[in-house]
Amino acid sequence: MNLVAAAAAVFLLGVAAANVALEFKAANIEPDIIDISPNETIEIKYGKKEIQLGTEITPSEAKDIPEIHYKYQGGILYTLVMTDPDIPVRGYNREWQHWVVGNIPEDKVAKGEVLTEYVGPAPPKNSGLHRYVFLLYRQNQGSITFDERRIGNRDKRRNRFSVKRFAKKYNLEGPIAGNYMKAQYDDYVPVVQRQIGIY
Repeated sequence: MNLVAAAAAVFLLGVAAANVALEFKAANIEPDIIDISPNETIEIKYGKKEIQLGTEITPSEAKDIPEIHYKYQGGILYTLVMTDPDIPVRGYNREWQHWVVGNIPEDKVAKGEVLTEYVGPAPPKNSGLHRYVFLLYRQNQGSITFDERRIGNRDKRRNRFSVKRFAKKYNLEGPIAGNYMKAQYDDYVPVVQRQIGIY
């Protein structure tokens, strides 16, 4: 790689990092649920639909676990969280956890330890657009023994979550990467609600 190409690559990486931070601040993800925005982007694909920062998606399109990729270091374990901060309640623990996976080797999410099984977006009717935030943390101390109650994909006890408190409890570094999408009610939401026993 020549010097011009190298400089261009560094510039583009800087722009990408700035975009994540700017978009997270513009969407009030910082300071709503995190204190400092990440510098890297998590690549997220639902089928052929790629999630850019703030992409709008339907619950029907996001019902299955997405394909996830991110920059990683060999020998390091990671924790991935998907959370909805727009549940209509006030307070510190207002988030609804959609997916939490710890002890992920590299970017092999399927080989991680599932703490909360994946449930796609299910915003209540007439609640507008919700932000669905994906955050990646680095586990500097290696493998973690998580003492969280495991939550299955038919379990509605996903509320009163705080990603900030969760990260602090397990001494996670970051978030080091992130992405988010937006979704509002569609006809698939009642299917999810029945599955997790809300109605």
